[in-house]
Amino acid sequence: MYKIAIVTVSDKGARGERVDESGPAISQMVKSLGEVVSYQIVPDEVDLIKGLLIKLCDEEKVDLIFTTGGTGLSPRDYTPEATLAVIDREVPGLAEVMRMESLKKTNRAMLSRAVAGVRKQTLIVNLPGSVKAVRENLEAIMPALPHGLDILSGQGSECGLS
Repeated sequence: MYKIAIVTVSDKGARGERVDESGPAISQMVKSLGEVVSYQIVPDEVDLIKGLLIKLCDEEKVDLIFTTGGTGLSPRDYTPEATLAVIDREVPGLAEVMRMESLKKTNRAMLSRAVAGVRKQTLIVNLPGSVKAVRENLEAIMPALPHGLDILSGQGSECGLS
């Protein structure tokens, strides 16, 4: 089982002006992957997001981080930039599949700037802020996550051999 962190990026959520529904939805959906060991709500501040992602990867050594929020076109949406600044390698297929599946439901999915990538031994996945979109996006990528985490952690066999 893997150690999972959830980071909700929301100015209003961080100020207590909005109840976060997306973070708890993620927590419920990922129980089969492991334990949520960290759940935090932070404002849309790129340096704060970067610092938290680095801490979760390097110090707390979580295996998987889901961010929710900050992936759109709002002037305060910086989650993808923060993620790109801290990852070593992108995993573009995850974001591509999320957008592809979301496009089947809404043409607005093409406006998502979500990214996914690896920092050291941690996979980071940006999810949208909407609880409905979080559920739809997670449903699309969940089947591949166990194998990806197994490979990343060295617990799995090579992709072509399994």
